[in-house]
Amino acid sequence: MDPTPASRPTDAPVLRPHVPLTEYYADEEGRQKFIGHIFDDTAADYDRIERVLAFGSGPWYRRQALQRAGLAAGAEVLDVGFGTGLVAREALTLIGPTGRLVGVDPSAGMMAQAHLDGVELVQGRAEALPRPDASCDFLSMGYALRHISDVAPAFAEFHRVLRPGGRLLVLEITRPQGAFAMKALKLYMRAVVPAIASVVARRRDTAHLWRYYWDTIEACIPPETVMAALRSAGFVDVQRHVELGIFSEYTARKAG
Repeated sequence: MDPTPASRPTDAPVLRPHVPLTEYYADEEGRQKFIGHIFDDTAADYDRIERVLAFGSGPWYRRQALQRAGLAAGAEVLDVGFGTGLVAREALTLIGPTGRLVGVDPSAGMMAQAHLDGVELVQGRAEALPRPDASCDFLSMGYALRHISDVAPAFAEFHRVLRPGGRLLVLEITRPQGAFAMKALKLYMRAVVPAIASVVARRRDTAHLWRYYWDTIEACIPPETVMAALRSAGFVDVQRHVELGIFSEYTARKAG
């Protein structure tokens, strides 16, 4: 069956993941160009900086989150916002040789850094996935929700490509509760992380990326809105698990 993006009324309101950040771009067209440029240009440094920032715990955490969401051996996985394959790499260890994984991302530069055998990579956007209806058992998105244009059609697409009974995992960083925690994380992400990036990275744009990364976290829609949008897209058993007060794991299931 050919890919058929989920239908949506033309007058449906846009649910952006965050308010426009005009410090970086002027409009939606500018946002998409900015995102494409900054991720393509910093792709070679992304994994190196992520390892430093997560103190090497990233692989362990992503694998645990995938297990909590129900990923098991033999599953057919669609990883949206594939990036450099950080989530996909852990998913492959869980699905084993009988499973299959397809990665979708708009950034060819990021995907070129993955180097994962047996993974099919497709350039595309979450709002119009280039995949057939009911073509996967499990769909993951790791820390990419803040970089899409419209949450509602993306979630509708997630629902479309999952088989009945299929499971969803969306990983995201959420603003912490409490003024002190918020100030501490903002200082870390807006000042410390760019400073580390400027030393570790080979490209100057990388520090700019990580400042932008924090600004999208600070402006992101709240968890309640994310969960309501998942339910509106037709998902059931919508839940949120939180680690360390900031790492949100949104899980859901397609009925049937």
